[in-house]
Amino acid sequence: MANEDFYIGANDEHGVNPPTPGKRTPYIAELGRQIYENEFNRAAKNAFIEGCMRQDFSVYDVKPEQQDISISQRVQRINSQNLTLLVTFAYNAFGEEFNDASGLEVFYSPLNRRSSESRRLAQNLYDELIKGTSQQGRGVKTLDIGVMSSVNCPSSLIEAGFMTNLKEAMLMINPLFQTEVGEEACHGVCDYLGVNYLSRNNLSNYPLLKIGSRGNFVYLLQFILKENYSYNLSVDGIFGNATLSAVRDFQNNNSLTVDGLVGNNTWKTLLSLPPYPLLRQGDSGAYVKLLQQLLESNLIAVNGIDGIFGSKTLAAVRLFQQEKGLDVDGLVGNNTWSALVER
Repeated sequence: MANEDFYIGANDEHGVNPPTPGKRTPYIAELGRQIYENEFNRAAKNAFIEGCMRQDFSVYDVKPEQQDISISQRVQRINSQNLTLLVTFAYNAFGEEFNDASGLEVFYSPLNRRSSESRRLAQNLYDELIKGTSQQGRGVKTLDIGVMSSVNCPSSLIEAGFMTNLKEAMLMINPLFQTEVGEEACHGVCDYLGVNYLSRNNLSNYPLLKIGSRGNFVYLLQFILKENYSYNLSVDGIFGNATLSAVRDFQNNNSLTVDGLVGNNTWKTLLSLPPYPLLRQGDSGAYVKLLQQLLESNLIAVNGIDGIFGSKTLAAVRLFQQEKGLDVDGLVGNNTWSALVER
């Protein structure tokens, strides 16, 4: 089978601002808020979708909405699609206060009509996920909820950590961890399907795109621009004028050559890949957004993830440098980046 013949379902549990407990962290004083479970679930799902697009899989987003959708409605959607398999992203909780419960686990349902395949999928996912984390491995387990037991395809659910563990709660808003979980899940799907995995960080895997280009990498480009950078684009796999305009705007906002060509420098910035640039007050763009997200995941509030290195971000950088014993100069160079990405 060609990779495009595999039809992969991606599902994220819950929605924004859920009304019931167990779907958000306890209050975090340093950030002045709670973290909602879906802040992780949706980001990890989107990273998984990006990875699947890069493999040239066909992808179905079960819940593109921000709000919660009932399990029964999601099961109906899934069973109408004739999917090859389904992966669901979730985060665990134990009690309502921070505690020591921790670890990563993957579930399948023995009631699924293709339970043996679901178990194999869960094991492949777990094997890849546990390679890339220092978290406790809690293994592959069984759980009977509709998105696993009532769907007509192999199905597994990833619980990537405990939101009631402060360290793992902060991983929920760490973009590198979100991406890692999505990518490792994609790798696990490739293992399950017996196809080669194309890595995210190898720029040679990304073709040069320009107006008129078509295909899975145009889908990927459009999806990243829409989901990560809020451009109003149709994800249709056709590099037309709207995509060209978004690419040019992104290049301009990130101090890239504004030529509308998506080559290595544009791909690298879209994906916020290392090596990371020197940043200072006045800078803006994708890497400043990454900086702000990493500061918050290190319990340093920046008061808004806007991709603009202003006075509040400068104060947050200086506080982070002070806490880590670094030179407090407000410049984000190699040493500061290394401390930010350490987990």
